[in-house]
Amino acid sequence: MEHLRYEAKRRWICVAGILMQLCLGTIYAWSIFKNPLMTTHGWTNTQTQGAFMIQIAVFACSVAFGGVIVDKKGPRQVGLCGGAIFGVGLILAGYANTIGSLMLLYLSYGILVGLGGGLGYICPLTTLIRWFPDKRGMITGLAVMGYGLGAFVMGNIGPALILKVGLSGTFYLWGIISLVIVLGMMLLLSNPPENWLPNAESFDSNVSATLSNPFTFSEAIRTRQFWTLWLIIFIPISAGLGLISQISPMAQDLMAKGIEGAIPADKMKAIILFSGTIVAFAGISNGIGRIFWAWISDIMGRKTILATMFIIQTFGYVLLAKTGQVWIFTVVVCCLIACYGGIMSCLPAMAADQFGAKHIGKIYGVLFTANALSGIVGPFINAYIKDVTNSFGIALYLEAGMLVVGLLLVITFTSAKHPIVSESLKAGGVQ
Repeated sequence: MEHLRYEAKRRWICVAGILMQLCLGTIYAWSIFKNPLMTTHGWTNTQTQGAFMIQIAVFACSVAFGGVIVDKKGPRQVGLCGGAIFGVGLILAGYANTIGSLMLLYLSYGILVGLGGGLGYICPLTTLIRWFPDKRGMITGLAVMGYGLGAFVMGNIGPALILKVGLSGTFYLWGIISLVIVLGMMLLLSNPPENWLPNAESFDSNVSATLSNPFTFSEAIRTRQFWTLWLIIFIPISAGLGLISQISPMAQDLMAKGIEGAIPADKMKAIILFSGTIVAFAGISNGIGRIFWAWISDIMGRKTILATMFIIQTFGYVLLAKTGQVWIFTVVVCCLIACYGGIMSCLPAMAADQFGAKHIGKIYGVLFTANALSGIVGPFINAYIKDVTNSFGIALYLEAGMLVVGLLLVITFTSAKHPIVSESLKAGGVQ
């Protein structure tokens, strides 16, 4: 009877986690705000990109910081704090647009939204990994699927909202709705009882080993596998965030190429709305990719699936640099973002497979600092090269080259051996 109660509870926690991540993930639709901000205030591509770069960097550092706290304090306190900061940051971003302050935009959207989003993101992720040790790939996929689908929601309604209530009004509504949803869902989160396990017929051998002998944080960071995983996160996330931050401007550039002279207002409006639709499709692909690839990784193995996604992305970025067709651009972007989402969902499960779930908050939190650097490198490469060359082509080829290096890291990756188990084998004469 007690087991059935916990089974029901973990399902409700899963639902709460997905809804919360859906709300937090709306920040992935940043590209729909870029052109309106540049047009309204005369800011450059790189200047407006700065808000997104700061947000991603602070977000990643906040995930690391939140991972340490959530292991000690539990998910509810950390998550409530993060949700409040996230919502307030969005509201202040609207005010920054009203007064035309780039510095306030950096503070509000960049620092506050990044800080709150990171604290909110890590809570359901670590909680669900602990509740579902039998389905790590699938559950992390579901958890971060919501985060990926957030761009679909904002990409779908954001452009119309901007045209109807204005840029500031959109930020205000976004912040208020976020406060209600995130804080409400956070109240449902809690960790399972100590040493609780679901009924499962079998666990993967490496998972079973980490259940009985989880790595401590200090043990994990001394392994080669920890830092290899850090690089495996950094490379595709740099490429992915660079693309995500520019989907709408890239789509608008592509559609505007076929029009000679000044673009009529009604035509420009249609281009803006359709570019938002492409962002929405990318958001759907992000969410679907997160659950699909994570689910498949439970069956075929994390390493095989990661290698597959790296190969798809390498060819995809090259094709994106060459295409001049909107429909090809849309399909390729959706494929690339689906793989980006898959990598984001597979890596937390892979980290838990390697090092165990007991200290996963701190371990994955520090691994996630790779995202901080990615949030600067990827978007900066795309924005700077666009400003200098008036094209995204060189940036896309550069990112394809980075992904080749990432593929080699995945192919040569081997599982970590727990020091206690290794010493026991040596003592028993097993080499």
